[in-house]
Amino acid sequence: MSYGHLISRSFLKLPLSVMVKGKTIPAKPVEELQLDLTKPIVYVLPFDSNIDLISLQTQAKKLGLPDPLSPLVINGKEYNRFVFLTAKGTAMGTKPILPKKSVLLFSELLERHQHDAELDIQILPTSILWGRKPDKEGHEKSYLQAMSACQKTRVLVSSGRDCLIRFSPVVSLRYMADNHGVDEVIAHKLARVARIHFSRQKLAASGPSLPQRKVLFDRLLQSPAIQKAIADEAQSKNISHEKAQKQAKDILDEIAADFSYSLIKVGARFLGWLWNKLYQGLNINNMSVVRKLAQDGHEIIYVPCHRSHMDYLLLSYVLHNEGMVPPHIAAGVNLNFFPAGPIFRHGGAFFIRRTFKGNKLYSTIFREYLTELFTKGYSVEFFCEGGRSRTGRLLQAKTGMLAMTIQTMLRGLNRPVTLVPVYIGYEHVMEVATYTKELTGKRKEKENAGMVLKTIRKLRNFGQGYVNFGEPINLNQFLNEQVPGWSSKTENDQQELDQKPQWMNPVVNKLANKMMTHINDAAATNALTLCATALLASNQRALSRHKLERQIDCYISLLTKVPYTATSTVPNATAAELVQHAEKLDKFQVEQDSKGDIISLDRQQSILMTFYRNNIIHLFALPSLIAHLIIQKEHITRSQLQHAIALIYPFLKAELFLHHTKQELQDVVNKLVDELIRQQLIIESDGELATNTTQVQTLILLSRTIVETLQRYAVALTQLVAIPDIDKTTLEQQSQDIAQRLGRLHGINAPEFFDKGVFISFFQTLKQQGYIENTNPDEQHKTQILVDLLGELLSPEVQLTLQESVLQKKK
Repeated sequence: MSYGHLISRSFLKLPLSVMVKGKTIPAKPVEELQLDLTKPIVYVLPFDSNIDLISLQTQAKKLGLPDPLSPLVINGKEYNRFVFLTAKGTAMGTKPILPKKSVLLFSELLERHQHDAELDIQILPTSILWGRKPDKEGHEKSYLQAMSACQKTRVLVSSGRDCLIRFSPVVSLRYMADNHGVDEVIAHKLARVARIHFSRQKLAASGPSLPQRKVLFDRLLQSPAIQKAIADEAQSKNISHEKAQKQAKDILDEIAADFSYSLIKVGARFLGWLWNKLYQGLNINNMSVVRKLAQDGHEIIYVPCHRSHMDYLLLSYVLHNEGMVPPHIAAGVNLNFFPAGPIFRHGGAFFIRRTFKGNKLYSTIFREYLTELFTKGYSVEFFCEGGRSRTGRLLQAKTGMLAMTIQTMLRGLNRPVTLVPVYIGYEHVMEVATYTKELTGKRKEKENAGMVLKTIRKLRNFGQGYVNFGEPINLNQFLNEQVPGWSSKTENDQQELDQKPQWMNPVVNKLANKMMTHINDAAATNALTLCATALLASNQRALSRHKLERQIDCYISLLTKVPYTATSTVPNATAAELVQHAEKLDKFQVEQDSKGDIISLDRQQSILMTFYRNNIIHLFALPSLIAHLIIQKEHITRSQLQHAIALIYPFLKAELFLHHTKQELQDVVNKLVDELIRQQLIIESDGELATNTTQVQTLILLSRTIVETLQRYAVALTQLVAIPDIDKTTLEQQSQDIAQRLGRLHGINAPEFFDKGVFISFFQTLKQQGYIENTNPDEQHKTQILVDLLGELLSPEVQLTLQESVLQKKK
């Protein structure tokens, strides 16, 4: 290193320590990127910049990484620990020049691997982004253009507090030397790949260029599809072309986002303050998968579950905080009120009406706008359930946006399209009390500014928040599997592409189910959901502290010894710590007697807690069913257990979006049985499974998680047997009536127990499984077998009420 460099860098350190506030992505690079600190590390940076180097040095020291300004010593010889891809003084508009020093260093390091079989230098690509403001359309600049000293100074002053230091997966020079050689050509090849890599990183952080709103509108309004829709609108409504054109422009103005980086910056600071005020921590999991998709050039569509208005704020904040550009969000037009509407629009929201039915002009404009987003490369987010879940369970997906996404793909996109399922969970949802009122018949309150103010007054500590990114679904690959040759359309087929192909609906339905299953696969258990599940399983909604902790131990062991999926998460804390944390959320009553603490729920909180239990009920559906069968049957063989579960499982799978296939079910059940034996909750003797009387309460509490669901199944199926010719509409209404009666008589507080939507979903599965609209005697016998099995799993009191209710309906 020259004395000139030493002096200039020394002078820069003090002002940079004041002016620069750096953030590293990922926050824990050693862990996430699996860096081996025992092996040499060389940093690759896009630009020859002392400011970049010193900013990197500051963060590297904090993270325990090697100092980039310290020499790399190999066999007694010193080398620089950094390499630049672009030489200083590269003129604007010219091709970036790889500095000769960098070529020489690459070549020498590669050659070293020929003489030292143990050597494996890790190349760590590192980009320094000063601000993430996207370019304006028509004024795009190449990211890999070196800045002059004056330009760098201006950037430092304007964006020094918005410095993002991004580490990427390492490249092994040992692998390169062994597989590609060590000559200078390889050094240039590495540099070319690195340039593409850094350009994509910049795109992932800033997003595509933003158009002027007027230019965007003019471009869309001139598209052949919208022009045809305008002409049809004018003709069908007998209005002038100019009036129809104005209507189209007004619709575009209602729909289109107006993304503002300035608002994103301000919003990120505000939301950072808000989350710190509301939550004790945000837990983000599997983010590296999303970063890789962006790095590989995928069109990303985020599909989160929807349980709170907080969801879109939280996901956008998390993505921005993790170095990604916030997506354009499909928001309900009900949120387009002052002042929230303009703020959301500048944050990337585009507004969508609840229904397009009968409005061809609107549907055409919306489809063309969505195509524009995909074509330009903006990431998109939409809530697949269509609205917030009032019960805490995942709702059946609305398929309109998925269908439009596939239609856009049929028109041709030059990059892969990937759905990223997102599970968002909370230990407190501010709307839960409102949801309960709506489920019991109260009319939904329309969103307005007054509601926002009332919500702000309620802000308090909400515990922990969770954002788990699920297993992505590559739509190109999915369509290749489902519809071979789907992408072979040509421009001559455009008129056909404007209509839905015959295969569209079944494929979209299958995709929707897979998407929802992947969301549930990424579920996050937490202190409150676990405590709620345990307390609601108790008859009196109360447990001693010791028994509550014992029950949560049981749950955690099941989820860790037999993991639900690789993307689901379990808290890394003891049961005692989880109970203490849940207590601080002020949702439980804690009383003391001579034997210790009793933790309970009052009636109102019991109803509210069903929402949180339902967030994770799918994780315990199978363990609970196994426990319930063993308790009710008293002695049962594994084969009998497997047979009974096989009859009930299709309904649980459809309702709760469980991922186990019919082929996997037997193995999973055996693993869960083995775990229950290991926990000494059940015993296996002479080939039969039975309860362990010393641990029976824990097993009973586990079994009760699924009991209400089985009771609901019995309500519908008992009527099918008693009244074989009952029509679907009558069956739905009578099932809801009987469920409400059961709830009142037997203290069932769960709002979803008599929710019409849950019954409709169940009847769809009944039809698919051949229980409805089938006069075949064998199929009717199949229904009777299932009814008999469910009858054995109900308490005598519930059986009697159910039989009386069905007889009354039959008359």
